[in-house]
Amino acid sequence: MTGPHGWALPKCSCESFDVKRLLSISTLYPAPGRSGFGRFVARQMEALAARGDWQVTVINPIGLPPLPLKRYAPLRAIPAVEAQGPLTIHHPRFTLLPAISGPINPALIARAVLPLAQKLHAETPFDLVDAQFFYPDGPAAAKIASALGLPLAIKARGSDIHLWGERTLARHQILAAAHQASAILTVSRSLTKDMAAMGIPEATTHVHYTGLDRERFQPLERKAARQLISAIPALHVWSTGPLLLCVGALVPIKGQAIAIRALKHLPEDVRLAIAGTGLDESALKALTVELGLEQRVHFLGAVEHDLLPQLLCAADAMVLPSEREGLANAWIEAIACGTPVIIPDVGGAREVVLDDTAGRIVERTPEAIALAATDLLANPPSQQSVAANAERFSWSANAAALAAIYEEALGPPATESAS
Repeated sequence: MTGPHGWALPKCSCESFDVKRLLSISTLYPAPGRSGFGRFVARQMEALAARGDWQVTVINPIGLPPLPLKRYAPLRAIPAVEAQGPLTIHHPRFTLLPAISGPINPALIARAVLPLAQKLHAETPFDLVDAQFFYPDGPAAAKIASALGLPLAIKARGSDIHLWGERTLARHQILAAAHQASAILTVSRSLTKDMAAMGIPEATTHVHYTGLDRERFQPLERKAARQLISAIPALHVWSTGPLLLCVGALVPIKGQAIAIRALKHLPEDVRLAIAGTGLDESALKALTVELGLEQRVHFLGAVEHDLLPQLLCAADAMVLPSEREGLANAWIEAIACGTPVIIPDVGGAREVVLDDTAGRIVERTPEAIALAATDLLANPPSQQSVAANAERFSWSANAAALAAIYEEALGPPATESAS
């Protein structure tokens, strides 16, 4: 079985089981016109559904402002419902007030989603409601689970805790949803501790690491990958010379500006390719001009998912100076391709970079990044030794762990609890 992007999906080894039904609420999810948005959530849900012991229905609420703003036009074209591989995805709309409605978005989502959830539940009952992001998804899913009389699971991924958890109104909603949940998942041990500091007990929280498409993200000899990538006109990546790569949305918290500034402390033949799009693109391009680095920094824009593994393999190191992370998929994908990472000590960094074969954990400064890059370029670990650090990550392991957590959240079968 394969997913909508051609992924091979794991199958459950069980020959007979009681199929459970999951209703997943996720504002992060791919849809026509934004296929790369929340791809890791879709991959997780597909892997779970492919096991055979869980049937998954996704409700992906689409926030639209009351006025027809041009930048929201692609979202208006998203269908109300679609099939993606083994999953049915519903895309109900809710009213969004850009930069204003953040504190009330969970209520707006719940109000828009609940009638649909009730209709689907009446047709074929669900066993569990989950949220794939702690805010705004978590509090919205909590209202829906309560209305349906179902247990609730919520996953924390990083900025939903580190950003929204610092805002009073959102924090109260996060804590209320957490106390309602039968299962709480986090992407790293570090994030679990951050949540415990907020008042969410570690004893009720499960660390649930991201998955990895091991068939796609694996080492391709660096020189061969570089020749392949440099031959693609849409990318225009340099064919020779040391290459650093940033992969991520172009937003300030990802720190691409720090990576650009690091070039001033590196030899002139070292170049930086930046893959991604976002609101910070103009500012980052202006910075390269200001620093006189136009010939050393190349903005690749949105890189097709099919090309990302080759691009990662072609780089000598992947640099991502994020201000905060949970456990970034980009870290795992780079390492799986044999490309060491240079990252700050944020989120689950120390759960990924266990030693120097995986890369370097450094201070979030241009000087520290340049020093780490100099070291890696002078003493590069083999691609195979780097990739070995990603062996514990796979979508089959991710789905198996998720199924076990959800089964525990449901509690013992009625026959057992009655005995």
